[in-house]
Amino acid sequence: MVSHGRDKKEKPQRRKKKKDGLSNTTQDTADDDGGVLRDMELPEDWTVADASSVASSSNNFGLDDDLLLLDDIDENGPNDVDAVNRAAAAAAARASKLSDALSIATTLTSEKRSTKREGGYRVLFKAITQYATGSDGRELLESRWENVLEACLYTLQGKGNSTPAEQYAACRVLEASSVLLGADRDDIVENLNGPLKRVINATGRVAQVRSAALRCLAMVHFICGTNCLEDGEDAAAVLTLCEKVSAENYRGEAVNPILRATALDCWSLLSTTFDVAFIAAGDSSDDDYNLGQGLQLLPLLAECLDSTNQSLRRSAGECVSLIHECRLNLGMDEEEAANRTERAYRRGSWDGSEWEVLMDEVKQRIAELSVESGHHMSKKDKKEQRATFRDFVSTIVDDESPEEIVNWRGGKVKLNSWQEIIQLNFVRHCLQGGFQIQLMSNETLQSIFGAVFDGSGMPLNQLEKRMYMSKTSEAAKAADKAMTKQRRTRTNVKNHFLTADGEDI
Repeated sequence: MVSHGRDKKEKPQRRKKKKDGLSNTTQDTADDDGGVLRDMELPEDWTVADASSVASSSNNFGLDDDLLLLDDIDENGPNDVDAVNRAAAAAAARASKLSDALSIATTLTSEKRSTKREGGYRVLFKAITQYATGSDGRELLESRWENVLEACLYTLQGKGNSTPAEQYAACRVLEASSVLLGADRDDIVENLNGPLKRVINATGRVAQVRSAALRCLAMVHFICGTNCLEDGEDAAAVLTLCEKVSAENYRGEAVNPILRATALDCWSLLSTTFDVAFIAAGDSSDDDYNLGQGLQLLPLLAECLDSTNQSLRRSAGECVSLIHECRLNLGMDEEEAANRTERAYRRGSWDGSEWEVLMDEVKQRIAELSVESGHHMSKKDKKEQRATFRDFVSTIVDDESPEEIVNWRGGKVKLNSWQEIIQLNFVRHCLQGGFQIQLMSNETLQSIFGAVFDGSGMPLNQLEKRMYMSKTSEAAKAADKAMTKQRRTRTNVKNHFLTADGEDI
């Protein structure tokens, strides 16, 4: 057939859609809940507070970042009329910000754009962690909790074609909310047990989403759970789940090292809620009834220490430190536990047990990691690993208790065991930028960590700030001189072989 003039352009063919309405060019998978999940990986360091493409979507909700939070949170109260007025204005502003953010939860289930929903969850997370302070903030969150729960479960079930980034953010919102809502809330545990476990068991989900769901589940049981939960729904069941997920294979597939490390962190957190005998009792694997959960996990931890993943090695080392600490404290009171000689030769020793040889190998491996060097790691990673594993060596090899002090304006928390340090680090990871704010105002956290208020939270005037906080203050000058002396001494030690008398040190 002859065509006259310019040939007609062929119309572009439309992409065929499947019966479920999704394009066949998009690699989508369905999870166990029937929800559709997009095949998209997240970076290893992904976080809900990360500045990403959803920042503009967050701003579209009408919330900005110019609210100063710390000036009015003072356990001792302001000392003048102006300070009282500023505190009242800041508290009202926080309540308004929190109310506006919580109102977003009612619109998330009807929002069609996944990016907009993700931005809404990020706003919710910031509002819950930084604006919900004291009993007023908890009551306001409690009044909107049903809306927040409905929106988060909507996303976790894969509805609305939710992305992994959105699901991760929803898990973090639920995790932070559990810290605010407080203890003795079995109803929250019962509402979240099933949905979170389904996300964890869905092998088609992104590793970061499953890790966030597992962290959320552990935090919910740690903060809200009680001993009244039924078997299979209590913390012991989650502890068993963590042991399974931390293995090299789970549900017939290889487990991502990120998820394995998270499972060990969650196991460490939940094990702090049990008696030390439940974790480290027993001398032989033949005694299954009295064998501690931690002893059964030791062979797996030894394998994880040989992994090439740094996060997995760190989590395994922390688990071993906790198990060793529980072992040393078996059958000993606080006064006996403070004596290192007693700690080494009493009932809590590894000597004569089935795990003595394995623990010797673990001690040697952890000592190697504390001084590991080479070009296969960056300087930052090597420095971080050495510092971390030196703390592990102090406990596992030298039987010394760790020490850490967290200071904030008006109080401090002193930690003297791995149990307390693990709990604090888990809560710090959960709250991120709102950690100190919640530590200053959250009664649940204060009771868990035994916060001490020293009355130093009185506001400083401009002259006092220049005297104590300026870079030119006497305290700053003294610290600078001390650091200069330390650097000089370290340099002289390195160059000591150049001198014969050693007078340069």
